[in-house]
Amino acid sequence: MNFLQQHWRDAVEILILWLCLYQGYRVFRSTRGASILVGLAFVLIALTLISYLLNLNVIWWIITRMAALLTVTLVIIFQPELRHALARLGSANWFSFNRSQKQAFFEVFSDTVICLSQKRTGALIAFERGISLGEHAETGVRLDAIFSKELVQTIFNPKTALHDGGMIISNETIHSAGCVFPVTQRHLSDRSLGLRHRAAIGVSEETDAVAIVVSEETGNISICADGKMERAISPQDFLDRLLLLFLPNDQETEEPRDEQPDREDRIPPASDRDLVSD
Repeated sequence: MNFLQQHWRDAVEILILWLCLYQGYRVFRSTRGASILVGLAFVLIALTLISYLLNLNVIWWIITRMAALLTVTLVIIFQPELRHALARLGSANWFSFNRSQKQAFFEVFSDTVICLSQKRTGALIAFERGISLGEHAETGVRLDAIFSKELVQTIFNPKTALHDGGMIISNETIHSAGCVFPVTQRHLSDRSLGLRHRAAIGVSEETDAVAIVVSEETGNISICADGKMERAISPQDFLDRLLLLFLPNDQETEEPRDEQPDREDRIPPASDRDLVSD
């Protein structure tokens, strides 16, 4: 009991530090900043060990004196990740009102995509998350418009100037349209995948964005996340997929309808495949 009374604060500090490190790992593990962080940590640990073992006083002095500068540098390098982590404090995970508001937005978005699918209007939409899509937004036309079903249908109408590019949605608003996304360089076994699908895979590989594709030829709906594509999603399942990606706490105990473990690799029959023009 005396030991617990003397050291309970140490246990609390260890628990707090462990929670902070674990949450930091969850935020950084799927971002481009993860590789930078690993590289910086490796360099610092190597220099510290070398300077300590070989008694290199100059290098040790530089490391200790640059600690403050390194902290500021890390804040600049990991600005997107830090912004995403801070945004999560006020996200739907903490406030049910925001969660219900976001769910209502995705219901409207789902209806919009299903409408595009029924009309076989080709579309490519990317949701910005932790990593900024500003570089890709600069290749299109900035709109900063309130999301609406009618506006999305107008933008992707084949007779409009912006229908060929991708749309970026940020904070539930249409940030830009007519954007050019990077095309994946990975070898894909299905040669029928067109530029829309390859661009969706490419932007989800380089960032943590979620991309939605509507095929112009077949009307099929596809979702890309983390470089993986799930094709031929039924209109009944599409909203479930969105909620699993963006509001996982609401759906983590529920199995989506017609769930299959390898759904992202399932390709529709040859007669329903997209043509290369798509």
